[in-house]
Order: sequence, then C-alpha cells, then structure tokens
Amino acid sequence: MARPSPQTDELPGVPARRAALRLLDAVLRRGDPLDQAAPPVLRAIERGDDRALALAIAQEALRWLPDLDRLIDGATRQILPKDAKARSVLRLMLAQALRLGLPPHAVIATGLPLLIGGPRRLAHGVFSAVLKGANDEGGLPESPALPAATLERWSTAWPDRVEAIAKGLAVPPPLDLSLRDPARTDEWAERLGGTSLAPGHVRLARSGAIEQLEGFAEGAWWVQDLAASVPARLLGPGEGRRVLDLCAAPGGKTMQLAAAGWHVTALDKSARRLERLKENVARVGLSVEVIAADAMQWRPSELYDAVLIDAPCSATGTCRRHPDVLHRLIDQTGLEDLQRALLERASGAIRADGRLVYAVCSLEPGEGEAQAAWVKALGPVPITADQLPAGLTSTPDGWFRSDPGMLAEHGGIDGFFAAMWGK
Repeated sequence: MARPSPQTDELPGVPARRAALRLLDAVLRRGDPLDQAAPPVLRAIERGDDRALALAIAQEALRWLPDLDRLIDGATRQILPKDAKARSVLRLMLAQALRLGLPPHAVIATGLPLLIGGPRRLAHGVFSAVLKGANDEGGLPESPALPAATLERWSTAWPDRVEAIAKGLAVPPPLDLSLRDPARTDEWAERLGGTSLAPGHVRLARSGAIEQLEGFAEGAWWVQDLAASVPARLLGPGEGRRVLDLCAAPGGKTMQLAAAGWHVTALDKSARRLERLKENVARVGLSVEVIAADAMQWRPSELYDAVLIDAPCSATGTCRRHPDVLHRLIDQTGLEDLQRALLERASGAIRADGRLVYAVCSLEPGEGEAQAAWVKALGPVPITADQLPAGLTSTPDGWFRSDPGMLAEHGGIDGFFAAMWGK
C-alpha cells in the first residue's frame, strides 16, 4: 500500500488531484481561462508527469461536464448542488475512471482525501454506482453533450453541423506543427513520424514534452493548429513586402509570415505576451520588428502591403483543446465592438494595392461572418480552395470557415473564420 509523502502527509497522487480540483474551481467558480489558472496551481507540483496528469484530469472533466453531472445525478437521491465540492470531486474521479482509464481503487484512494470532513461515504457510493452502471453500458455517450447555452447558440448558427462539432470534441486533438521551411515538409513528416495535411504542416499523435521532439532545439517548427495557419497562408509569399500583424502574440502567424518572406511588424499591447513572441521568434531564427502598443491608439509611419488581424475573440473554436471556453461567461458584445474597431483601423493602414485578412478562432457568427459582412470600405477578395489545406473549402461568400467536426478522419481541426479584402 502506498505511503503518505513525508513532505505533504498525503498519499502520492493526491496533490495532483487537489491541483485538478483547484483548476476546475478556477474555471467554474471564477471564470478563469484554464491556461491562465494552470501555471500558478501546477507550479507547486514537483513531477512533470503529475502536473500533466492534473491538467488532463481537469480538461477531461470540463470536456464531459454535462454528461458527468447526468451520471452523478442519476446515481443518488440526494441531489448535490452544482457548486458542491463533492460534485466537483466526483466529476474528477469519474473523468479519471471513464476517460483516462485509471484503476478505480487508485481513483478512490486519491479522490476521497479531498473530501476530508465532507460526504466521503456518499461520494464513494455514487462513484461505485456510476461505474457499475457504466459496466452495464450506462456510461458516457460517444460524443460529449454541449452545455445548454452553447447548444442553443450553435443549434441556431450551425444546425447541420452541431452534431459533428460535438463529436469532434470527444477526444483531445493531435499536435500540429508549422515548419520554418515548408520545402522540407516531407522530410520532417518522416523524421517525426507524422503526417502532413498541407505544405509546411506536420501532424503528430499527442506524446510527451514538446521540447524533447526532434527539431525543437534547432527551431525547425512551432506548435500551431492547422486552422490557425490558414490566415497567414492566404497572403502567400512575401517577397520582401511589408505586413502588419495586429494582436500578434504569441507569434504563430508572425513566424509564418516571416518564414514566407514578409518583412513583419508584430504589434500587441501585452508586453508580457510579446516577450513570449520574441522568445519564439528567436528560437526559430527569424527576424521580426516588435512593437508594444495598443492597436487602437498606435499610428503607423507608413502604409503596409498587407495587414493581418487575428482579433481578440471568445475563442470558442478552440474548444477541443481548451474545453474550459464552453463553461465561461464571455462578453461577446464587447469583443464584437473591439473587432469592428480593429477592422476599421486596419483598413486605413494598407496601400492601394494591399490586402487585409481578418481572422478569429471563434464559432460565433457574430465574431466572424457578421463582421466580414460589415466591411464596406474594401473590396472582397474571395478565398479559393487552392489556398486552403486539402479537404477544406471556402464558403459561398468566399470566406473560410472551419469547425471541430471537419477533417475528422485526420484528427479534426479547430474552429476558425477568415476573410480577405483589398482596395
């Protein structure tokens, strides 16, 4: 039997579960983004694999939250409040057993200590009853249920796609890499044991630490979802021309543009996020002009050949890798106002023969299609199939729209919207 850790007086594995509980609380009670809540919570955990486990437990609980709550409520007559600690602990315990495949005895041994002074017997009974029901084929469905508010929005926006979108959320996504040298796509796909869905792209099964993968130290690639690479692809080769990348951090599109031969000005108002951009650009050995400024206040000294806006948004399109976005209240109206202001500002920063690309990693039409339809000062430049990764097409309006149900046979893709205009 495992002995308590001398440093914590807890069984090994309990600190990771306690961290997962804190992460779940941060998202559901405070509305914090998981990637912001995680660093300070996980910093106290010594082992890297325990940190990864804590994050995985929290992510799977969030991914399957409505289904886990249904199982919990169906296994007890004593309805637990939505914000009860016992419910949160049960969510984490069931996510481990039903999604991560951890042994029930280990889940119980590391989960019930989180309820010292609480209803441990009730939690044990509910957990055991749910697992018995799951063995009788009463467990989780094939696709996770969407939260009620999300389901209502997307059933209206995407009635023919909502079922496929939900199915695309069932498992964590594979790892997508963008290459510094697209001409070496086949070489890197072979060296890394991955597949390619577009020039300059390699997809890998999720594995261990990214820093340990071949090519990381030499800056041969960076992590970037395939959908997120589309906006920069639309601008094509730079051939020394100047492009302004607005809201640029953490720099995936910035590096794409620089690697494609553009002279890039990367602008973002967050100095902290720009430090990360600088580190990323330095690792891959590219040259970029970096400016810390608010795009709504900054004035360019001269016009650009192209402007790319990866606008702040609800980020609901990233829900397969960030399931917390489905459970946080987001001021979409405020974001839409900012997006429109950025579009207006950017349209005056391009040369007469220039291009403007607008993109959001959102599945909300108000942040994508509605914003594109609002632009009148510039002429639309239709996006064509040859500009997109294989298997993706443009919309009838000449825009790009992806969702997590697309490219399912290859492991899926994030939800994204992009549109392009010229003077």
